[in-house]
This record gives sequence, C-alpha cells and structure tokens, in this order.
Amino acid sequence: MLSNTCKYAIRAVIYLAVNDEDGKKIGIKQISKDLDIPTPFLGKILQSLAKQKLLKSTKGPHGGFSIGRAAEEITLYDIVSIIDGSDVFTNCLIGMHSCKSNSEEGYACPVHDQYSSIRKQMFDFFSNETIAKILTNMEEKSDYIKL
Repeated sequence: MLSNTCKYAIRAVIYLAVNDEDGKKIGIKQISKDLDIPTPFLGKILQSLAKQKLLKSTKGPHGGFSIGRAAEEITLYDIVSIIDGSDVFTNCLIGMHSCKSNSEEGYACPVHDQYSSIRKQMFDFFSNETIAKILTNMEEKSDYIKL
C-alpha cells in the first residue's frame, strides 16, 4: 500500500529519532550507508521531509539531518501524507473514478463497503502511531542501527 519511497522515508525518520542526541546532525552519506538506500534518492526524500519541518537540514561540512520535532509529535500519517499523499486513506481501492469514495455523486464500487472499515482502521492507525511509540516497541531489539 505504501511506495518504496514512503517506506524509506519512515525508516529514515526512525533512524534519525534513534540517533537523536543533543541536536546531532548525521550526514546523508552515513544515513544512506546505514540504511542501504541510494544517496541521491535518499537526499530527495529527506529534503521533502525537511521542507515540511519533520526534519532539520543543515548544509556545509558539519551539516546533515536531524529530527525536526519530538518523536511523540510525528505520526506515520505525517510522513505518508508528505511522501505519498493521503489518497490511500480516501480514494477508491480499485481506482474507479465514479466510486463515491472519489465523488459525492458516485455510487459504491464493488468493494466500497468492505474497504470502508479497513480504510478507517488504516487512517486511525497511521494517525495515532507515532515515532515515539515505534521507538518504544524497538527498545528490546538490537537489529536497528544506532551510531
């Protein structure tokens, strides 16, 4: 349901939150290496998030990226809406333009009623799942990179 770009964005925000220590900036090359994401692609993703103030970006020899808000204030919905948009939470599952998900004058597509409750559950999950909650769930796991 999420694009690879969006998955990379979520991983990068988690990575920066895990490594958030006194405003420490982490260079794009280090993030790229640790997360195994191509640097130019990751750079575009991180700039998009920085433009929306989810991350902080500093240029120069001691520059890099850091988390832009408290982890408790960043939801998965924030990231998804910046990178992929919010269509997954509102549009017709099978892409019918005439579905009432897309138009008030529309009619229910063949999966509209079944998908409506799933769509709401997804929206609720993404809106309520914060980076802080994810970090709490990761505390016992050592498989995530910490600089």
